[in-house]
Amino acid sequence: MVVAVSVGAVPVPAGTVLGVVANKLVPGLFDVTWSSGREAIVWEIRFPRVLLAGFVGAGLAVVGAALQSVTRNPLADPHLLGISSGGAAGAILALLHTGLFLGLLTVPLMAFAGALIATLVVLGVTRFAVATSADKLVLAGVAVSFIIMSLANVLIFLGDPKATHTVVFWMLGGLGLAQWLHLLFPLGILLLTVPYLMLRAADLNAMTIGDETAATLGIPVTRFRFTVFVVGALITGVMVAFSGIIGFVGLMIPHIARFLVGGSYTRVLPASLLLGAIFLIWADVAARTLMAPEDMPIGIVTGLIGGVFFILLLRAKTGGDR
Repeated sequence: MVVAVSVGAVPVPAGTVLGVVANKLVPGLFDVTWSSGREAIVWEIRFPRVLLAGFVGAGLAVVGAALQSVTRNPLADPHLLGISSGGAAGAILALLHTGLFLGLLTVPLMAFAGALIATLVVLGVTRFAVATSADKLVLAGVAVSFIIMSLANVLIFLGDPKATHTVVFWMLGGLGLAQWLHLLFPLGILLLTVPYLMLRAADLNAMTIGDETAATLGIPVTRFRFTVFVVGALITGVMVAFSGIIGFVGLMIPHIARFLVGGSYTRVLPASLLLGAIFLIWADVAARTLMAPEDMPIGIVTGLIGGVFFILLLRAKTGGDR
């Protein structure tokens, strides 16, 4: 995190970063040898941005891990299942049409509502199409994602042309609007939901084996799967509200975590949290530096890395099926 804060269009020495942060936490701890401009860059701009990257990366990764368990599909993630698209559509509706009628809470609440509606639609489509298998659940999610993004584009088309440029942030992903006050929402939702998933790690392990096995262990399969989807929608909706659509984090990171720590969810979930945070922090560093002083949307970086990973994963799965 210190290195990530120090890197950018205006480089700041790591010692200065540590000094600024220490003085903010314990005023007067160090002599101030840096300019007020550098202090503002570190404390007001980069540090909240790095923290937001860590929270969003951790949240998307743990949601991806949980969804891959309950759907028994290694390609499941919030982006592919339409949850991210629903969250973005809710945020766009708030920004362009309803206004901030609930103040600062409007965008995250609308994003959560959109993510939850997308989740319910995916579950409804699977019932309508009699596609109850885990694989077809992902296919239904992809189809719903396309439909929701089409509706989101209609909302953009009907919105004020002068304001539509602001929604590009949500469509391509970005962390440039991070503020200290905003961090309370993603941090709060992680503290509220991640302990639940950790406590249900044994149930997630059972779900990876199959519904029948989970049922014999006393797990209410349908209700538990629905609960995990709602928790995933809650986390994803809040993250999308402040970061836009960031794809493939939830797909890649759980696989890397399993490779490093094994398949047990007692280890996969905390490993995914940590690795997701690290990955998105460094993806944001790349987004800030590759085209400095311009900010590249972070969704481009994660999409490029994630797309290559997706292809390699498909190749590995295909090779294993032969």
